[in-house]
Amino acid sequence: MPRLFTGLEIPKDVSMHLSLLQGGMQNVRWINPEFFHITLCFMGDIDNSLAREITFAMDRIDRKPFEIRLTGLGVFGTRNPHAVWAGIEPCESLSQLQAEHDWVLRKLGVSLERRKFVPHVTLARCNGISEIEVAQYMSDQGRFKAAPFRVSRFVMYSARASVGGGPYLIEDSWELGENTNQFEDDDFNQPVYP
Repeated sequence: MPRLFTGLEIPKDVSMHLSLLQGGMQNVRWINPEFFHITLCFMGDIDNSLAREITFAMDRIDRKPFEIRLTGLGVFGTRNPHAVWAGIEPCESLSQLQAEHDWVLRKLGVSLERRKFVPHVTLARCNGISEIEVAQYMSDQGRFKAAPFRVSRFVMYSARASVGGGPYLIEDSWELGENTNQFEDDDFNQPVYP
């Protein structure tokens, strides 16, 4: 069973900018810049039949391309830091795209996390790092801001079972602004495959 998630790719120039932020902390595993991405919906281990249904359903998502900008840094796990990430300026188009992915996947019966969507690019996974060291890093690097970039497609990634951070493979992709078959509420009352 593949471990799947939908997401957005990070352009090479932005990945290079992000990679310059990597360093200055001990007991962290820096993510390979080749695997930087923005997760939209993490599905976990999905059987091949459901994966085909998801692929078919994603074909029907119709959104226009949009721009986003990475800015500032954050951390998950305040008292026990476990990930350092670059944030994204608020973007209604990104929120709507993620919400549609969430809706489509739940309609197909995929069990998704109920956490609030916090768009980000993970820079490092932490293990046993102190709050003070993270706070110092954030103080030194926290004013980070990258040039905006255009999002013109979303992708389906597969991940090998690991502790996170890749490798990730692109299994499929969908261009934004090219679909003429939008969803209707009753689309999910019809079987996807006869």
